[in-house]
Amino acid sequence: MEKIMILSEIQEVVRECGQLMLRADHAHAGVENKGKYNDLVTRYDKAIQDILQKRLLDIAPDAHFLGEEENVHESIAKGRAFVVDPIDGTTNFVKDYKCSVISVAMTMDGEVTLGVIYNPYLDEMYTAQKGKGASCNGIPIHVSDHVLHEGIVLYGSASYYRELIDESFRLLRLCADEAMDIRRSGSAAWDLCTIAAGRAEMFFELRLQPWDFAAGSLLVTEAGGTVTCVDGSPIAIGKPCSILAKGTQVDDAFMRK
Repeated sequence: MEKIMILSEIQEVVRECGQLMLRADHAHAGVENKGKYNDLVTRYDKAIQDILQKRLLDIAPDAHFLGEEENVHESIAKGRAFVVDPIDGTTNFVKDYKCSVISVAMTMDGEVTLGVIYNPYLDEMYTAQKGKGASCNGIPIHVSDHVLHEGIVLYGSASYYRELIDESFRLLRLCADEAMDIRRSGSAAWDLCTIAAGRAEMFFELRLQPWDFAAGSLLVTEAGGTVTCVDGSPIAIGKPCSILAKGTQVDDAFMRK
């Protein structure tokens, strides 16, 4: 019962933050870079994280907090914690591309137990509770059961990590030979929602931070899919890693050639 109440309260605050994104004044977003020309942050990222930090810790005062912005990077190894990306897809947000989401995961001793991702542009609220399945706007969702020849591959190009770009595109070329087509949204959290909803068959990126994939990884697994590192090893919620998420009938052996 407590988790259901917490899940409902998380959705409420996330939906409110989504309204802030929709009302954003993009001409005065206060865009800055975080040490790399393509790693952007806006005043909206910071404002939404501040709201989430305050409101989520009101919901669970004992929790730790790991957020993308402002170096709010507490350990999530022990006890309860929130892992938050206030705007996943900040470059999209800056460009008013309308493909950005808010992502919140709750963990216990480093394991994700609740996940919420909200796309305010589509008004789609994705939720998952460990062992209870995943849903979009309250309707249960399931990953695709198509083989890759009948499916779409989503990818992230690890654009912040220039040393990984060649390998990213080498793998993408392999995917192009296996799948019907490929897509890049610019938001890993949204890509994981897309896999969980069965709208695409596979997603990969060679390095993501915990706030990028924590909530989405639970969505995919609770929707019947699989999430691992690209080499097939288990993901680590508390540190950066590669991500490969897929539906039930995808053979990803070609990714490890």
